[in-house]
Amino acid sequence: MIASAAAFLSGLWHRQDALPDSGAAAPGGSAFARQRSDHRSATDGIYVEWSPKTLSRLLAEELPGVEIIVVSNREPYIHNRADDGTIALQLPASGLVSALEPVMRSCGGTWIAQGSGSADRDTVDEHDRLSVPPANPEYTLRRVWLSEEEIDGHYYGFSNEGLWPLCHTAFVRPLFRADDWEAYRAVNQKFADVVVAEAGREDPIILVQDYHFALLPRMIRNALPKATIITFWHIPWPNGETFGICPWREEIIDGLLGSTVLGFHTRQHCNNFIDSTDRFMESRIDREHGSVTLRGRETLIRPYPISIEWPPAALATQGTIASCRRAVRARLGLADDMRIAVGIERFDYTKGILDRMAAVHDLLTQHPEWKERVVFVQAAAPSRTKLGAYEKLQSDAIRLADAINAAHGTADWKPIHLVIRHHDQREVYELFRAADVCVVSSLHDGMNLVAKEFVASRDDERGVLVLSSFAGAARELSEALIVNPYDTRAMADVFAAALRMPETEQRDRLRLMRDVVRQRNVYRWAAQMLIDAARIRRRETIQALSSED
Repeated sequence: MIASAAAFLSGLWHRQDALPDSGAAAPGGSAFARQRSDHRSATDGIYVEWSPKTLSRLLAEELPGVEIIVVSNREPYIHNRADDGTIALQLPASGLVSALEPVMRSCGGTWIAQGSGSADRDTVDEHDRLSVPPANPEYTLRRVWLSEEEIDGHYYGFSNEGLWPLCHTAFVRPLFRADDWEAYRAVNQKFADVVVAEAGREDPIILVQDYHFALLPRMIRNALPKATIITFWHIPWPNGETFGICPWREEIIDGLLGSTVLGFHTRQHCNNFIDSTDRFMESRIDREHGSVTLRGRETLIRPYPISIEWPPAALATQGTIASCRRAVRARLGLADDMRIAVGIERFDYTKGILDRMAAVHDLLTQHPEWKERVVFVQAAAPSRTKLGAYEKLQSDAIRLADAINAAHGTADWKPIHLVIRHHDQREVYELFRAADVCVVSSLHDGMNLVAKEFVASRDDERGVLVLSSFAGAARELSEALIVNPYDTRAMADVFAAALRMPETEQRDRLRLMRDVVRQRNVYRWAAQMLIDAARIRRRETIQALSSED
């Protein structure tokens, strides 16, 4: 066993300059635990090149025979019935799905999610299960069915009219309704019951995903006290004063502290959560080690910056950079020498879509030499259209694009192309590869994987990333042109600088950012959490044996 692990690691580790990270290596355990691959060694900078193979090997070495269960609101595969009666498979445009799905393909296990497609019920077995991916099954999708009333209260109501604006501090007032809270709690309990039913052993590792399930960790803990529960909060966590306006703040914090490990994108979000807990809960807080102990059980609070798979699967079907540019220019009716800037996301008031279009107006006003030389393509998928704030955002975006095109456009050229529809991954990566500039101007974001996807797409090491300082990705991709999205005049100047940037500088910046995304890929993100889980499970085993003595 030891010789086998040593041979594996000697072929896996590379002596290069690893990126520094917080935390300390765990004493004892296997080679993975003793020389944690995601941390710089004090002597020789060892790191692991994380991939599906190394993640699978980690599970075999550190967590042999473990059962993994993922819980999320969004499912990785959706089945819809077309007008002609056939069933079409849809891959949702979701940062959470794009991050977790490669991990599940590597780890196996069960993914529990809401069944949302019109043909979802027609594609599961009698236990509401489906083996996925369809072409080469590697894990099980377990669908949960919610009524319209449950969706309205849990998803649209408390999750997205309450927690979403509260955590993003995007100057949209959160709405807290008692009926929504009751639906939120009931749906969390429904998912907890499914987790317990699906668990094949008393100590599975359960990965709870995002703000839809703040109560779920405690509910699972009550039913499966020996489970290792890793909860990852994909959106920001606000400061304690802001979070305090939530009427059910104590219940939410208590629910999350049912976790073994609670993860956020950044250290600041961890600190904000600890401050919120300190303000509202009677607990023991260890700020030095990043933990909270509530009713005798400790929860680790850790930053785990999420990422994407490397290399992205979508690149395998892409043509050359030149062919992507030809395809996009032909589709949009652009001249061969037209410069292209892109923004790609769903319609959401946190993404700064209106602000970046206003910056395009300022660019053409302050730098008129770019008129008829550049277009901005905003690909935006409709989202949460049942909510008034989202419906208004889409209509405002259409009016603003029309106004800017009327003010600056000509018969043969319009500066803004607003494309409102779902774009699959192939189309998204084609736009990335065709672009001279990619704009990510979030007003507030947990991470934002669009920025990392753009960087990963550019194997030609060309193009410029303009990135909001309020996106978590700005802490890792510091070679981007960092902007304040609320300052449209300054953002316009950055757009002009991006369009003027020499190719040598583009290459230097992208090369550094690509190294970051490659090294800090999604397999490393999962490995960090699983290594922490393995260490905790070993410690709990030792404590249990000691208590028996």
